Amino acid sequence: MRVFNKVRKLSGTTVILLLTIMLALTGCNASQKNTEAEKKEQTTAEAKGRTITHEMGETELKNTPQKIVTLELSFVDALNALGITPVGIADDNKPEMIAKLVGSEIEYTSLGTREQPSLELISSLQPDLIIADAERHSGIYEDLKKIAPTIVLKSRESTYEENLDSFKTIAEAANLKAAGEKRLSQHKKTIEELKSSLSVDEQMTILPAVVRDTSFQAHTSSSYDGELLKHIGLQVAIEDQTQPYAEMNLEQLVEIDPDVLLLANNEGKLLTDEWKENPLWKNLKAVKNNQVYSIDRDLWTRFRGVESAEIMAKDTLNMLNGK
Repeated sequence: MRVFNKVRKLSGTTVILLLTIMLALTGCNASQKNTEAEKKEQTTAEAKGRTITHEMGETELKNTPQKIVTLELSFVDALNALGITPVGIADDNKPEMIAKLVGSEIEYTSLGTREQPSLELISSLQPDLIIADAERHSGIYEDLKKIAPTIVLKSRESTYEENLDSFKTIAEAANLKAAGEKRLSQHKKTIEELKSSLSVDEQMTILPAVVRDTSFQAHTSSSYDGELLKHIGLQVAIEDQTQPYAEMNLEQLVEIDPDVLLLANNEGKLLTDEWKENPLWKNLKAVKNNQVYSIDRDLWTRFRGVESAEIMAKDTLNMLNGK
């Protein structure tokens, strides 16, 4: 971490010059208090090492990781929020998706798909930390930790709160615990501010769903996006604390009849294209009141993370508030 000291050059007597320098140094020390504290925390952690607790046990980290590999997209989001670029990413061979996630093109090595990342490519990068997903990668954990220290966290099937816990663990593993706590505090403040700006009926129900060619998968209150929507003050149409997803047909959707539909559509043909000609679809409250919205599939079902969640929340409020 670089610290820039600014000293004024003054003319006058030697005594005045000395006093001025002393005052300037005092001011610098005050402004650098937090920076020095963070440096001290990082140096202390470096000296002692850290034990990171994760879904597969504990991992010892002796130094600050310089070359981090991520095998799920929310981990890229987390590192981006901490100002870190991974050396390798399981990006499903879609670099444009990563640029969309972080907001610009970045340099990294593609490790193939998230489902089956290339162990050979991971090893070739000689990483000093691998961040893997609990659902996708528990089966290759032993192989991964032979390459480098590995932590396994919830991502793909995580709730919103579990995702925030993963962020905290990543910050600790990256030796940026204080920075992580600061960013998380900013995130929670942003979510609360967005919640306070909501101007809709409190009884209004909202249903996020993924639409494919042969399926309509509703997301319940215990899904990642469902839990996030609740945090900004919205009522999710399907309240279910055990099952995050519910596959349903048109008749079942009619029974729920949400006020708002947020549809993350797959590319190509969609099941809802068939439903649109059905009187049952046309009679849905969301359809009749023009409250059916298309949402970004990547953002809502793949990216997740602190920064992505803020964009999701802002987009939702803009749609509902008519902005």
